[in-house]
Amino acid sequence: MNLTIEQLHRSLELADYICDEELVVTVYLALKLGRPLLVEGAPGVGKTEVAKALARVLQTDLVRLQCYEGLDENRALYEWNYQRQLLKIQIARNSCNDAELEKSLFDPEYLLERPLLKAIRAGRQVVLLIDEIDKTDPEFEAFLFELLSDFQVSIPELGTLKAVHIPVVVLTSNGDRELSDGLKRRCVYLYIDYPGVEKEVRILQVKVPEAGETLVREVARAVHYIRANLDLKKQPSIAETLDWARALVALHAGALTPQNMDRTLNLLLKNRDDQQAVRTEPGLEQLLSRSREAGPGGDAASRCACGRHGA
Repeated sequence: MNLTIEQLHRSLELADYICDEELVVTVYLALKLGRPLLVEGAPGVGKTEVAKALARVLQTDLVRLQCYEGLDENRALYEWNYQRQLLKIQIARNSCNDAELEKSLFDPEYLLERPLLKAIRAGRQVVLLIDEIDKTDPEFEAFLFELLSDFQVSIPELGTLKAVHIPVVVLTSNGDRELSDGLKRRCVYLYIDYPGVEKEVRILQVKVPEAGETLVREVARAVHYIRANLDLKKQPSIAETLDWARALVALHAGALTPQNMDRTLNLLLKNRDDQQAVRTEPGLEQLLSRSREAGPGGDAASRCACGRHGA
């Protein structure tokens, strides 16, 4: 990776990933040092998008391992194609001795590549996304150590397979459980928080360009106010903010009003109690009123959006 920090920043934004200097520098160092990048943060802040944007910047494939409770190395690394092996046994039963048959059954052609092995054996450098690593158990983390330290995996029947091209590895975590020190030591760590108003405005402008300036700013300010001031069961993610803006555009809304906000709130919040909390929050109507009085860049709206937590 021969990009400078400035070039990487521009490339990420050209790939439609709006980011700040801290993120760019951290990603740059992970690439230069050849270390996995561990990205932690609340659901929906753009962790997975880091890997997707890197794949676009590096013009390579994204190989994704979606983690879940009970994931084991067979599902993550490889499985043998038992059906083909059984067929081979039936065909070769009378044509070769048992030793030759057994050896031939464990040829690489009978491997079913899962994401980890696929990334190791790829013909060019790929981006390997290990998504939501915190959903797995500590034993699976320990299994990953060999891969993340030496970029090799061990298959009993074949021995050690080293990476043809060392992949760019991105791990994400929602913080559901504490990750092991061993995993963290092997990674460059990055925490992503919810964006501020101006950053979310830029994201909306890139992702929903059909929304006007007024609507974009009012949506960003309203979402920031909700996150900063309301104790919800599930805070709205960036993806949900984008869906909300697209829904408002579909209804030909040029600005955010209490009426069209009420009609589209189910795009932003996926919990009935959360929706009710927003509908009964008097500060939001005041926010929209002050926003229109102050205009697109008004200070009054910014102050209101910061809310009582001083966010």
